Amino acid sequence: MTIGHMAVGTFNDARSLYLHVPFCRHRCGYCNFTLIAGRDDLVDRYLDALEQEIGRWPGTFELDTLFLGGGTPSYLNPNQLERLGQMIRRRFDLSAEIEFTAECNPNDLHPATVEALDQIGVNRLSLGIQSFDDQKLRFLERTHRATDAIGAIRLARQSFDNLSVDLIFACQGELPSDWERDLETALEQQPDHLSVYELTYEKGTQFWNRLNRGELEQVEEDRRAELYQGAIDRLTSAGLEHYEISSFCRSGYRCRHNQVYWRGEPFLAAGPGASRFVGGTRQTNHRSTTQYLKLIESGRSPVAESEEVDPLGLARDLIAFGLRLLDGFPLELFRRATGQELVDFLGARGEWLLAEGLIFIDGETCRLTERGLLVYDSIAEQIYRLQE
Repeated sequence: MTIGHMAVGTFNDARSLYLHVPFCRHRCGYCNFTLIAGRDDLVDRYLDALEQEIGRWPGTFELDTLFLGGGTPSYLNPNQLERLGQMIRRRFDLSAEIEFTAECNPNDLHPATVEALDQIGVNRLSLGIQSFDDQKLRFLERTHRATDAIGAIRLARQSFDNLSVDLIFACQGELPSDWERDLETALEQQPDHLSVYELTYEKGTQFWNRLNRGELEQVEEDRRAELYQGAIDRLTSAGLEHYEISSFCRSGYRCRHNQVYWRGEPFLAAGPGASRFVGGTRQTNHRSTTQYLKLIESGRSPVAESEEVDPLGLARDLIAFGLRLLDGFPLELFRRATGQELVDFLGARGEWLLAEGLIFIDGETCRLTERGLLVYDSIAEQIYRLQE
């Protein structure tokens, strides 16, 4: 089946930027992100390299969303954060309504750090709380405790009106009552945005190795689904909008930056391991921080992988990412981007997903059903096998 050319933005059409800050106090056992621990001596070299990387991009850019992720951006000291902010403003024009997010760990958040983040223009904090239970935090190998988490939220609230909190569920031995307490404590803090993530055992992590040695045991699938459904029920009953598989928010506080990813729009990214999508091409920088530095410092490209995504791949992405949003995605968007009707593209697998009550096409929108929400990962696998 032939698919029309997917409309994609050029490099300078991107209005969103992700900057990866790879530094952390230590690597938690479940973490597979690009980071380096205990190397404060590399921070200034990293800032030099980052400035060089973004300086090589052609043209000028106005940004609607900017996301500092990691690693831990809040690990940088106030002077380093100030330098990062100056670098950003020299290179990019920030729109008047920009959403400027910084990820933070609770034990990195001090008054001077909060002031520095505020001064460089950050207006949204994303706190990696993960849990308000000290035993669970120790299991996750986090370096903060519940009192640190609550203290960080209170400190952040003094300067920021847009606060997001991340929680993890389905840890070994976790009961529904344990998860309910985490949710209740989170709601008591009145965050504007709340993300809930199932603990996953990613290949290459210490948790993956321990799982395969029999030292850890994954929570069974039915219990994981029960915990997830419990989060949906409790958070929506508290008035939060469930707008994406893992994301809940107060009205008007959806994460605009993440929606760029989920809608398949172009975005820029820089730093070790950072991935960008512009002009129909995905590029990913070298994951090793030290190798990234050496490449930049020697005048070479930091890109480790580059893939021009064909129309078939882009169509699959549009469906898989679009289904993450509970609003679904417009059939007209798919029609305009691919030149096809969605039901024709889905074919027999689509008929099966519809018949099983996992997806729903309502007028001009395709979205997951409540049942489909619980098995999104398997649905995404089905999507990526379309037209094989």
